[in-house]
Amino acid sequence: MNVLVVDDEILSVELLKEALNLTGYEVAVRENGSEALAYLRDHGECRIVITDWEMPDMDGLELTRRIRQDSIGHYVYIIMVTSRGGTANVVEGLEAGADDFMSKPFHPSELEVRLRSGLRLMSLEASNMTIFALAKLAESRDPETGAHLERVRGYSRALALRMGAEGPLRGEIDTAFVENMYLTTPLHDIGKVAIPDYVLLKPGRLTDAEFEIMKRHTTEGAATLDSVLKVAPHASFLRVARDIALCHHERYDGTGYPRGLKGRDIPLAARIFSLADVYDALISKRVYKPAYSHDVAKNLIMEGDGTQFDPYVVEAFLALEETFEAIVESQGRGM
Repeated sequence: MNVLVVDDEILSVELLKEALNLTGYEVAVRENGSEALAYLRDHGECRIVITDWEMPDMDGLELTRRIRQDSIGHYVYIIMVTSRGGTANVVEGLEAGADDFMSKPFHPSELEVRLRSGLRLMSLEASNMTIFALAKLAESRDPETGAHLERVRGYSRALALRMGAEGPLRGEIDTAFVENMYLTTPLHDIGKVAIPDYVLLKPGRLTDAEFEIMKRHTTEGAATLDSVLKVAPHASFLRVARDIALCHHERYDGTGYPRGLKGRDIPLAARIFSLADVYDALISKRVYKPAYSHDVAKNLIMEGDGTQFDPYVVEAFLALEETFEAIVESQGRGM
C-alpha cells in the first residue's frame, strides 16, 4: 500500500517515513500541496495521504479541499498532522474533507491505528465496487440497458435526498438510507441471471407465458440476497437491496407483482426506485418503442400518480426535473 507524505519539514518527514516503513508501507514524499496533487493524478494506486497543515505554496487545508473536488477516480483517505489545537481547527479541517487528525509530536502506534481505520474504509469501498460489478454482470445479459445502472442510482439518490429534506416522509429517510439506496440499487435486477435467454433476450414483446417467467426475476433476486442476509443479518444495506429487488415492480394501487402489495406496505426504498426505474425505461430506446422525451416520460409518470407510484415520490420527481435531465445528459440515453 502506497502512502503519500506531504510536508516541508525534513525531520517530520523522516519520522513518518521510518514509522511507515516499519509497518510495511511504501512511502512517497512531496513538499507542498501542488506537488502532492500532481503526484495523485499520476499515481492512482496511492490511497492514503498524510499531510501537514502549514506548508508553502498550497497548505494542507487547501490540498484536502482540492483532493475532494478533483475527479481522482477513487477515495483518498486523508490524515492531517498538525500542531494546531482547539475545536475550531478540527472542525475547519473536517469541513475541508480530512478524515482524521494527529497532533505533533505523534507516536508510531497512534499512526498505525489511524492507518488501519483508513484501510477499513477502503475495504468498504472495495465491497461497493464488488456489488456494482455483480450487478453489471447481470445487466450484461441484457444489451439494451446501456448505462441504466448508473442513471437509476443517480435518480434514486436524488429522490431520496429530496424526500429526506422535506415532505411527510422525511422522518423515514436519513443519510444511511440514502447511501444504502445508492449502493444497492444496481442489484435490483440481479435475479435476471436466473431467467432463460429465450425470454430475457427476446427481441420484442413477451407472450403472457414468457412474462410470467420474467416476473420471477424479482423473487429470484430477493432469494439470493436473503441467503446473504442469513450470513450477515446486521447488514442493513442488504435488506434495502432485498426490498428493492423483490418489490420494484409493485404498484401503489396493489396491482403490481410479485405480491400485489399496496401503498405503504411496499417498502419505501422500492417505492422510490420504482419511479426511477420506470422513468429510465421510458426515456430509453427499446426494440418495441422509441426513446421518449423527458416531457412525455413526465406526463406518463404523472398519469400514474397514486396508481402506479407513491404520490410523494411523484412530487419529489416533479421538483427534480432538471436533476433527472442532467443525469441523462451526463450518462447518455439507453439504447
